[in-house]
Amino acid sequence: MSAQLLFPSAPPTLRLVTEEISDYVSVRGVRLPLDQLVDDAYFTPEAIAALKQRLLSAAPFPHLVLEDLFNPDLLKLVREEFDLQPEGGWKDVRSAYESTRRSELGAALGPASQIYFNLTNSSWFMQWLSQVTGTPYLLNDPQRFGGGLHESRPGGTFAIHRDFSFHPHVGLKNEMVVITYLNRDWQARWGGVLELWNAKDGECKARVQPEFGHTLIMPHGPASYHGHPGPLQPPEGVTRRSIASYYYTSPKAGQQDPDEAVSIFMRTRKVDRVKKAMRLMTPPLVWNAVKRLKRKS
Repeated sequence: MSAQLLFPSAPPTLRLVTEEISDYVSVRGVRLPLDQLVDDAYFTPEAIAALKQRLLSAAPFPHLVLEDLFNPDLLKLVREEFDLQPEGGWKDVRSAYESTRRSELGAALGPASQIYFNLTNSSWFMQWLSQVTGTPYLLNDPQRFGGGLHESRPGGTFAIHRDFSFHPHVGLKNEMVVITYLNRDWQARWGGVLELWNAKDGECKARVQPEFGHTLIMPHGPASYHGHPGPLQPPEGVTRRSIASYYYTSPKAGQQDPDEAVSIFMRTRKVDRVKKAMRLMTPPLVWNAVKRLKRKS
C-alpha cells in the first residue's frame, strides 16, 4: 500500500497582525505610557471652560479639586519614593504654627517624582493652568521652593494661613499652587483634612479630603486662607503625603517697554548713525508716535 501525500490546493494565507505600541517610560518595572500620564478629558476646550467656571464660583475663594488628573500608576510610584528619599533630602519644618517635613530645596528626587514635575513644569501644562485660572505668563520653579514632597506625621499640624506672596530668592509673584494628594483611604477622623476659611468671619467654609489622586488647584490671593490646624491622629505607620508645585509671574509680565523687549544692534552703518542722531534731536513723544505708526503699517 503506497502512501499518499496531500497538498493544499492553494498556498496558505499569511495574516500580519500589527499592534500599535505607544511610547512609554519604565520605573521599577512599571510601564507608564507617555500618552496616558494625564487624563486628556480635562484638556479639551469644553472641559477648560467648565473648569474655569467651577474654579471662579468656588467658595470661600477660587479653587478647584480634580480626581485622577494624573495616572494612578504614576502616583503610586511617587508615593513609594517618599520611603526611598534619603534622610539628607528632607527638611523638617517645626514652629508654633506647623509641624511637617518637605523635600530639600532642589533635592534630587526619584524617577517617578521627577516625571510628575516634568509634567507640571511643562509649557503645555502651564498653558492649561493659565487658561483654567485666567492667569497668563506663568513661570515654574525648578528648585521647588515651598513645594516638592510634603509629609506630615502623627501629631503634625499646619495652622490656618495664607501662602507667601513673593518668591524670596528671585522676587517673582506667587500666583498659585497645585497639590496632588497620595493617601489611600484617608479617614476624616485622623485629621489632616485641608480646611478653606473665610477670612472675614473666621470660619471654615470648605474642606478638601487629602485622598489619593485628588489634585487641588489653588490660586493665591488676599483671601486664600487654608490649613489643617488639628494634630494628625492616623494609625501607627500612616503619614499624610502630597506633592506640590508653585507657579509665579514676573511683576512686569505683559507690561514691558517695547524697546526693552527687542535685541539691540550695534549701529555700525552710516544710516544707523544718522538715525541715532535724529533720535537724539527728536522729542521722545514724537519719536514714539512715529514708531507706533510704522508698526501699524
